[in-house]
Amino acid sequence: MGRPGRWWQRKSTPAKVETYTRWSFHSFALLEIVTVGLTALQHAGPRIAGLLILLVVGHAAVMLPTTARSLDWTRGRREQPVRLLWALAATTGVVAMAAAALAEHGPGGEGTSEAAGAAFGMVLCFGPGLIALGVRTRRRVCAMVAGFGAGAGLIALAWGMTATAAASTALIVLVGGGFVAFTSVFSVRLLNAVYALDEARETRARLAVAEERLRFGRDLHDVMGRNLAVIALKSELAVRLARRGRPEAVEQMIEVQRIAQESQREVRDVVRGYREADLEVEIMGARGVLTAAGIDCEVTGDPAGLPAGAQSALGWVVREATTNVLRHGDAKTCAVTVRRAEGRVVLTVENDGAPEPAAGPPGGSGLAGLRERLSAVDGTLEAGAIGKGVFRLRAEVPVGGAGAGGVGVGGRADDSSGAGEAWVTGGVAEARAGGGPARGATGAGGPAAGGAA
Repeated sequence: MGRPGRWWQRKSTPAKVETYTRWSFHSFALLEIVTVGLTALQHAGPRIAGLLILLVVGHAAVMLPTTARSLDWTRGRREQPVRLLWALAATTGVVAMAAAALAEHGPGGEGTSEAAGAAFGMVLCFGPGLIALGVRTRRRVCAMVAGFGAGAGLIALAWGMTATAAASTALIVLVGGGFVAFTSVFSVRLLNAVYALDEARETRARLAVAEERLRFGRDLHDVMGRNLAVIALKSELAVRLARRGRPEAVEQMIEVQRIAQESQREVRDVVRGYREADLEVEIMGARGVLTAAGIDCEVTGDPAGLPAGAQSALGWVVREATTNVLRHGDAKTCAVTVRRAEGRVVLTVENDGAPEPAAGPPGGSGLAGLRERLSAVDGTLEAGAIGKGVFRLRAEVPVGGAGAGGVGVGGRADDSSGAGEAWVTGGVAEARAGGGPARGATGAGGPAAGGAA
């Protein structure tokens, strides 16, 4: 069996806030029953106490589903619970009038009046305050609370209270109900803001992925566009030469083959450059993301001057560690340390928001992928809890053993640009040597017009 707190740790932050808000509203019903029950048992007789407890239990029984449905309505999961809202309003009025009648005309003297007055005040404070959850506008909320306050004053007058006492009763209900209504509306707005922030974070992550894909497509187009145009030009030229029986056609196809092989190598360079991660950039990005998430991030050490291979491998460690801090815990602080020790670079990431270990095999695909990356450069990775709620990720790579990393995409684009021009020029020269001028090309896949004079 799982531990009792594990279901809570598996919830997302918005779900935790919603659960806390929901049960806070439900606790109002329990508070109403306990307050009235203790007051009635202390000051009134058993029969009056039982009657008052029965009244507030009935009121609480209507409050619970109304609160739950209204909160679901604010999240867009259900329709507005109009019938339940009217039922709660009617129940509040009936219980309040019954409590006022007992306070003025019930047996038991002052004790009964005090117990019934407590029931009168509690239902007229919590009832309107929780009805506010299902009301659309602030103006209607204010009007509803004011209506209950005025109704409380009229009930007090009807049962023989003085005008001053009735006004005091109306003011108490107005202030108490208004406070509970304000708390309810504010809590709902806070909950909606938490969900909006979570959705914005997911949207930002999707936009970052889309932007990275666009960048990769742009780099691939810059590198391969001209090469494909040259291949199209030379293959068209080879076809025309072959139709005339010219031996230069074979040389042209050999050149096409060479360009295709070179293009294949350049694609690998683009992909390698696309997957490279710079340690300094990743640390700066991690600090910004964690700070934006409300996590205090402290960075110690300077990654400048490290080999490109070491920076790339450790950069991916920082990226994965940041992802784990944001996804799998509820950290308040995170410390990133970079240091050199005996010809090796040690990166340590610690955070204080580690969840309890779940049942099943440890580790995940992210850490497994990091171990594969680090093993390629003779590095090691250690991950695990070092204390209650503290998780450490420690990566170590040799300074001299790490590779230099992939070739920059921009450099390859420039190189291929020059090579492409050379290939085009060479093709035109060979065509002229074969006896036919090449007039040009319309682009990748376009015809290259030319022929013998």
